[in-house]
Amino acid sequence: MEEFINIGKRIPKTDAEEKVTGRAVYIHDLKVPGMLFGKILYSPHAHAKILNIDTSRAERLLGVKAILTGYNIPSIKFGFYKDNVPLKAGKVRSCRDEVAAVAATDPDIAEEALDLIRVDYEILPSVFDPEEAMKEGAPLVHDEHVGGKEKRPTNVLNLPWRLIAGDVDEARRQSAYVAEDRFRVTWVTHCCMGTSGCLAQFDLKNNLTIYSITQIPSLAQRDFTEALSAMGLQGKKVRVIKTMIGGGFGSKLDTYAFEYIAILLAHKTHKPVKIVFSREEEFFATSPRQPAIIDIAQGCTRDGRLTFRDVRMILDNGAYTSWGATTPSVMMMPISSLYKVPNVRYVAKCVYTNNTYSQAMRGYGNPQATFAIDSQIDILAEMAGIDPLDFRLRNANTPGEITPQNFKIITCGLRECIDAVAQKLDWRQNRGRRDGRGVGMASLIHVGGGARVYKSDGCGTIIKIDDFGTVNVFTGATDMGQGADTVIAQIVAEELGVRTEDVVVIHTDTDVCPWDVGAHASRTTFVAGNSALGAAKKVKQLLLEVAGQTLGESPENLDIRDRTVFSKRDPEKKSPLGKVLRAAHYTTGGRMVMAEYFYDPANENLDREFKGNLSVTYSYGTHGVEVEVDKETGQVKILKYVAAHDVGKAINPMLLEGQVYGGVAMGIGYALTERLISQNGKVMNPNFLDYKMLTAKDVPNVDPIVIETNDPFGPFGAKGIGEPGLVPTAPAIANAIYDALGVRIKDLPITPEKVLAALKQKTKPQ
Repeated sequence: MEEFINIGKRIPKTDAEEKVTGRAVYIHDLKVPGMLFGKILYSPHAHAKILNIDTSRAERLLGVKAILTGYNIPSIKFGFYKDNVPLKAGKVRSCRDEVAAVAATDPDIAEEALDLIRVDYEILPSVFDPEEAMKEGAPLVHDEHVGGKEKRPTNVLNLPWRLIAGDVDEARRQSAYVAEDRFRVTWVTHCCMGTSGCLAQFDLKNNLTIYSITQIPSLAQRDFTEALSAMGLQGKKVRVIKTMIGGGFGSKLDTYAFEYIAILLAHKTHKPVKIVFSREEEFFATSPRQPAIIDIAQGCTRDGRLTFRDVRMILDNGAYTSWGATTPSVMMMPISSLYKVPNVRYVAKCVYTNNTYSQAMRGYGNPQATFAIDSQIDILAEMAGIDPLDFRLRNANTPGEITPQNFKIITCGLRECIDAVAQKLDWRQNRGRRDGRGVGMASLIHVGGGARVYKSDGCGTIIKIDDFGTVNVFTGATDMGQGADTVIAQIVAEELGVRTEDVVVIHTDTDVCPWDVGAHASRTTFVAGNSALGAAKKVKQLLLEVAGQTLGESPENLDIRDRTVFSKRDPEKKSPLGKVLRAAHYTTGGRMVMAEYFYDPANENLDREFKGNLSVTYSYGTHGVEVEVDKETGQVKILKYVAAHDVGKAINPMLLEGQVYGGVAMGIGYALTERLISQNGKVMNPNFLDYKMLTAKDVPNVDPIVIETNDPFGPFGAKGIGEPGLVPTAPAIANAIYDALGVRIKDLPITPEKVLAALKQKTKPQ
């Protein structure tokens, strides 16, 4: 008998037909009776006092129903630091600052009204470089913000990102080889296919319903409830309904000014108000991955054993504080636990500037840190005279290891990933030619079993089955295109002995779905999957108890497979599942076939020293690439790309490969082409013509290699795999370029201009 019916099968996404036929309802498609359209006026200046706002002409425009400014709304504060407000009063701190908002009967009228609003500013000195912002006398972004022991005004955030393990200074003295370098990474943005938007409406009792594309429905519900309290609506209810999400990647991991503005406009007008961003707004008024300046030193013994890793970072926080400021908590993970390194020091500073503020983005700091770490691994290996492949194998993590950050490595397929990539690239044969073609590799570690960012990392599931075998799964998890619904359906179907098509997953409404901490940290398959599996096991026990009465068997002697309950001792003794379900309801003293389960993984919050087992399990992987670089143009062409990932168990290989393909494409863009160009705080390339995201024709063939280690804590052995696909891409490409030309590019993106400049520098007489 085949082991699984649903697990490990290449089942298409359950919402695929809806999406390709145009039946899926995105926020842009949503219409409700009496709906008004909201628009936002942004600051043209990066730093300025607001002297006066005159809305009188806009108010007289026919069709305008409400105009709000920072001077006629209640005090609502949001963001990680609670340093942001929906509409600004007093002064603006960035060019994306929201100054006024309009609700009108037509979007064109609302746009016209914005043009009629007059705002007088007094321009203030600005600061756009985080190193400059840290200097004495730099313009203060937030005048009231103080820090340090002296509690003096500063642009440096009071976030103590500091991890120390072992004695780094002594390890440095004892090292045979030490590499020291500075790496830089730049702003890049999420480029979701669907732009941001929401629709807010109040009922007659002032309870709020907000249609949203959030990744955190339960946490957003809490944030919006707090906003209602600030509006004098204490005790009123908030319902979050998710429409189809056209991409997330971390961009929807917080609540934003436009959502609070929609709520305020809806309350002011007593009408539903919808705000949807234009593509240009999506570029300049949403939060990108933050840039970082990374100073890193690593050392090793003569035989290539790592001795220490010492990293200092400066991160551009932008004008306000969202989850981008917390990415050092994840950067610590590869810094402390990618390869075996006994002594680690990491210090990071997040700095206010008058740039746009940063947000979580796929990998959550890991791509920035791994670019520096694994680029320098090649540098250090060359200093030691060791092949980078052998250097990595010598230092590869192994099962049973406890890392300097106290991560407990249960399963680890890193060596297998490195070997698989080397074989696919024919590493020994192709490396070191320096003829314009080269190979490179880089590895990764990422959380694969949740990540305890909050006090809870849990997810709830409710399952009920109708009389005909349809399984309704109400989950707190969020599907934002990654296929979570399909994976959850496969897990539940496998446990209950039904087919995936028998399972309907509902996740769209906080009024009916259980609590969940949100779609982040590659946690959904592991955490929501374990939650769904737990609920399915409880439902299955109920079914077997009912079937036992019908078949005259003890429940422990029964099982369910392919929609049939049968006796394990006498397989001929069986009953269709539907018949068992009807018996449960139509028998005297019958029972509901329904169960709930809340799964909160046994991971740990990091302690004050930032140590602790952050995840139940960890995902590993290695990417390898062969490139060809044109010495005349500096153009980099990817000839072969191999991505090997330790996934625990592949619940759905097709969706897993899709995650890898998407991650690699995003990673190549990060490595070679993408950069959000900011000049004096203003985004200069807010469109797909000037922002160089890869198109379909630019993406090379990717060879995904699945390494299964069957993690004992994962649902059917699975680990999370959503983010790892892009983490090692940039260093793998940088290492391949070095192998091809002998030039090392240390700042992203690696453009043809940078390649040519490096070649020119290399040929200069020393």
